[in-house]
Amino acid sequence: VDVFQAWCGPCKPVVNLFQKIRNEVGSNLLHFAVAEVDSIDALEKYRGQCEPVFLFYTGGELMAVVRGADAPLLQKTILEQL
Repeated sequence: VDVFQAWCGPCKPVVNLFQKIRNEVGSNLLHFAVAEVDSIDALEKYRGQCEPVFLFYTGGELMAVVRGADAPLLQKTILEQL
């Protein structure tokens, strides 16, 4: 989940990375979503930050968090979680 604030929007540069990985591993294993922290109370702790935050869930449980648009770290985290 790409967690963002309304004033800065979702992290567009990372979308291509996500699509590339999804094509490589198969669409059934990996799902992407975006969530605006200002409209979801459960994400309140991520408000007021100027860097993108990516949350990784499995079975509804938070498994990993990556702060910042670090493409190599995001790719590593995605592959580890799969």
